[in-house]
Amino acid sequence: MKAVLGVDIGGTKIAAGLVSPSGELLSSRVIATPAADVLDHAVRLARSLLTDGVVACGVGSAGTISASGIVTHATDALPGWAGTDLLGAFSAALDLPVRVVNDVHAWAEGESRFGAAAGATSALVVTVGTGIGGAFVVDGRVLPGGALGHLWVGGDRRCPCGRVGHVEAYASGPALLAEYLRRGGQGSLEGPVADEVVREAATLLGRALGGLASTLEPAVIVIGGGVTGLGSRFLDPLSAALRAEALPGPDRVPIRLASLGSAGGVIGAASLWKGEVPCSYGEHS
Repeated sequence: MKAVLGVDIGGTKIAAGLVSPSGELLSSRVIATPAADVLDHAVRLARSLLTDGVVACGVGSAGTISASGIVTHATDALPGWAGTDLLGAFSAALDLPVRVVNDVHAWAEGESRFGAAAGATSALVVTVGTGIGGAFVVDGRVLPGGALGHLWVGGDRRCPCGRVGHVEAYASGPALLAEYLRRGGQGSLEGPVADEVVREAATLLGRALGGLASTLEPAVIVIGGGVTGLGSRFLDPLSAALRAEALPGPDRVPIRLASLGSAGGVIGAASLWKGEVPCSYGEHS
């Protein structure tokens, strides 16, 4: 069976897997993101999955990725990541055609093709985890942009990008935990203090997404990422704030949970090929 190798490089883990043309995850491996030599570990993980029938590789990586597959900007989640030539490294190591995009864009490709946004004419896909990111998909094509975590919501909390007042400084996983601890919470995000912190953060993010819904008028909004594991404590105030902020019409947009789960990044990276069979291993794009 022909398969595409998908690689997902993030600040906490690196995952790789073989994905069938129908979006089935055939095999996969995951490692914790090391403190150093991230690229070497990612390439070795990808090579460990190579078998006959693998026709191409898709890579989704944290950071801003240029058209030539080079990381042009990255946060402190991956120190020294800016300047990394992902396309060159994976192409040389795998001898396969390779495509490289931002990890959230890759994940949005997967949800658009095989997940919660499948069949929708357009989708705003949002991930809330270590950071906050997003992508806008129209007719199966991910449009440029999507740094949703850097929408300004006010206040003076410092974002990992170095600026203040961005929604990522309030509603990302690390931001939620930091504020919970600052207010005297202990352990995991449980109890009345945690509920208050989560509700406030979800409301801020919901308002920001409501403005985007009014601007973009997506057919569906898909929410994913580790913070959605908080369940209704996070999703209910987010949805309420989004609908209160959005204009009539966009305020009724369906809001769905991402459906590809922890494999979404790998399946999304493989989806960069959209079922195409490269005509030659020597052609990199």
